[in-house]
Amino acid sequence: MNIRKFEFEHNNISERYTFGKVARQSNGAVLLESGNTVILASVVMNEVSEVVGDFLPLTVQYIEKSYAVGKIPGGFFKRETKPSDFETLTSRVVDRALRPLFPKGFVNPVQITIMVLSADENSDLQVLALSAASAALYVSDIPVSTSVSAVRVGKVDDEIIINPTLSELNESTLDFFVAGSKENLMMIEMRSLGSIETIEAAIDPSMGAALIANQNDNAMGEDELVSLLEEIANALFEVNSDYEEKFKEIVKEPTNVSLYLQDSSEEILAYINSNYLDNVNAAISHMAKSERSQELELIAKEISSEKEDWDYKSVLLMVEKVKRTIVRSMILDDGKRADGRTLAEVRPIEIETNLLPSTHGSALFTRGQTQALVVLTVGGNKDAQMYENLTDKGTQNEAFMVHYNFPGFSVGEASRVGPPGRRELGHGNLAKRALEPALSDVSGSTIRLVSEVLESNGSSSMATVCGGSMALRASNVPMTSLVAGVAMGLVSDGTRNAILTDIMGLEDHDGDMDFKVAGTREGITALQMDIKLDGVSLELLKNALNQAKDARNHILGIMEKAETEIEINEDALPSTQIFSIDPSKIVDIIGKAGATIREIIEKFEVAIDLDRDKGNVKVSGKSKTKVDEAREYIMSIASKEKAPHRVTYKEGDELKGTVKRIVDFGAFIELPDGSDGLLHISKVSQSRVNKVEDVLSIGEEIDVVIVKQKGFKIELGRIF
Repeated sequence: MNIRKFEFEHNNISERYTFGKVARQSNGAVLLESGNTVILASVVMNEVSEVVGDFLPLTVQYIEKSYAVGKIPGGFFKRETKPSDFETLTSRVVDRALRPLFPKGFVNPVQITIMVLSADENSDLQVLALSAASAALYVSDIPVSTSVSAVRVGKVDDEIIINPTLSELNESTLDFFVAGSKENLMMIEMRSLGSIETIEAAIDPSMGAALIANQNDNAMGEDELVSLLEEIANALFEVNSDYEEKFKEIVKEPTNVSLYLQDSSEEILAYINSNYLDNVNAAISHMAKSERSQELELIAKEISSEKEDWDYKSVLLMVEKVKRTIVRSMILDDGKRADGRTLAEVRPIEIETNLLPSTHGSALFTRGQTQALVVLTVGGNKDAQMYENLTDKGTQNEAFMVHYNFPGFSVGEASRVGPPGRRELGHGNLAKRALEPALSDVSGSTIRLVSEVLESNGSSSMATVCGGSMALRASNVPMTSLVAGVAMGLVSDGTRNAILTDIMGLEDHDGDMDFKVAGTREGITALQMDIKLDGVSLELLKNALNQAKDARNHILGIMEKAETEIEINEDALPSTQIFSIDPSKIVDIIGKAGATIREIIEKFEVAIDLDRDKGNVKVSGKSKTKVDEAREYIMSIASKEKAPHRVTYKEGDELKGTVKRIVDFGAFIELPDGSDGLLHISKVSQSRVNKVEDVLSIGEEIDVVIVKQKGFKIELGRIF
């Protein structure tokens, strides 16, 4: 058994790599230790059974084991089941960082499995997972000769911290995750913090989700971001240089694999250019309006029927090559795009708010052929999503959720609607990261945004950001500012570069970079970038960010105009009042055996949360008027000067009362001392009635008799 060990100290992280000890039948495997964290990463490659185009069948599975922190899985099944959102998103991060390393035409199925066997609360499991997966891949016999590592950057009290601990990240106003090799940045994910994280840290157990957010959205400027990227690129160069220098002595001899290279058939290309160029141009025009199109397949079938000795797949590949050449030539040579736009032009935008009358808030955001219906629901603290990360000491509450759905009909496909996949979770997570820094004061609330993508032709995630921001405004949720998002692209031939604003599906497929930027007028709140080239200069990246800023401000201008036309769904929107009283008065609000608080809840149809120690009171309900009345009622009880004088009545006392409120089961009658009594529906008339409104009306004065009084609860009868 040839076991090799290596130790590194990089950017505040100590790592110990052990090769040749475990999982020796895989193509490559490593045990990575950092502190008390132990991660096993293995890489396995299979033979090619069937070639399906030039797609790389790479599968990444990041798995957290409960035993890693001495826990037994909760719930009915006492074993790990479906992956958590964090596991799914981490798998996606590793996939996006490693996929560009494989040589063009590599089609062998590859599976990378990352298992967390032991974990401590200070470890950044995403950074370590990528390092372990890259090391296992680099030393394997799979023909990948580049290592990749990740750096996370935080910002605490305006001080930049490289690879912060999780406790430091909780205090940070920035979460900047960058993966790259010695030469190139592969993937960037950035978000501003300080809102929802601060909110969740402020949860008081006795108050539930008493959420008080940071008023500053902490958006980052473009120049600051590029400067930080330069520092990160230097750090990645040092780390990967060290890895490759130490690991090279144990790298296995690369296996001979056949690369599926799309050789050009000059004969087929010439035939297409001579006879079907107009058809391809027409197909491009059609594809500019749809993310999915069968136009190219129809052309290939027609050619194959004419030339029976030509293989259909070969013809289709050549048709796609002609299409790609035309699209990229239009952009680089003519500065035009398939739909006629200039390189920096945003597609036409339409916004409609609160089109769904029974929802708390909604927005229909349409940009070109991309359309998202975003619907908002406001709930209480009990509606928050409970979750528990591997290293958490207990469950946490997620008070702001963004759920993204992408049904097949949005791209004209007949497909089953099922549970969300990695793409849906990733897009929803990106939109959440973009929007949460702009939330202001959402005290005591749980907010859920659901984005239903109704049509898609490029960047439905950014449409979700824009629609989500408008839905928040349409629900009267306090925000520091509106947030808009735009997807950027790049087409490059090595010497010429064209940056594209608001890319459509066609340009995403044939472009060299996918770059999503979201933010306010003040700066960037979230960013996600995947690079398909060997590298992108920081100067080019800076130009792309500035072009994205112009587009973002253009979109924000349209959103700001739409904001002035919002009509709030007052009847559908719930209301919440949070206020403080003298803590010693909480006992008066509760009353003997809870009689007073039950009366308030029944009378005003509200929910009440009390904090005995701090005197905090939260009143919530479906009617703003009733919530306000309940607040005033509670304040009157808590105020000695304004405390209502209550008379103790005797059974049989006859009084005059005024009908104050009618409910399904009767009516509340205001008595002379200001207290209310309940007149049950069975006693409003001498004969049976179905509706109280048929007999009584608000403000009517009637004669009543005291049937029973217990505390503040008074039952009445009517005198006829």
